[in-house]
Amino acid sequence: MFNVVLVEPEIPPNTGNIGRLCLATGSSLHLVKPLGFSLGDRELRRAGLDYWEEVHPQLWDSFEALRQGQPPDARYFFLTTKSQRPYYQVQFQRKDFLVFGRETKGLPEDLLAANAHACITIPMHGTRSLNLATAVAIVLFEAVRQQR
Repeated sequence: MFNVVLVEPEIPPNTGNIGRLCLATGSSLHLVKPLGFSLGDRELRRAGLDYWEEVHPQLWDSFEALRQGQPPDARYFFLTTKSQRPYYQVQFQRKDFLVFGRETKGLPEDLLAANAHACITIPMHGTRSLNLATAVAIVLFEAVRQQR
């Protein structure tokens, strides 16, 4: 249904949980290297439960490699705290790419600058960030809701 992209994820349980979210929504998981763990990591598999074997994440050497492997009309949305545009103002379409950065630093500044028109945020009060798996769940299920 959708494409969830994790750019340089660092924490295996987050990726395992996101893999389950992708499976639950019929979405694809894309992982952009370098990863902060191996795909055989015990914590990753533990968080993904027995579903991890069904997730089939696609690995990419870089975000540019991912982009080159997609149709030219693919749509990308970049999640960042550095945007004023709330995710719920986007009219998501099937096969959109929802791009999330690593847990400690988010997406690279140059990637955000090059895609400023497609940056969106989860409005928050009293905190500067959410757990990555929580953030993915919020945006992914809004996108799914719009398609139902």
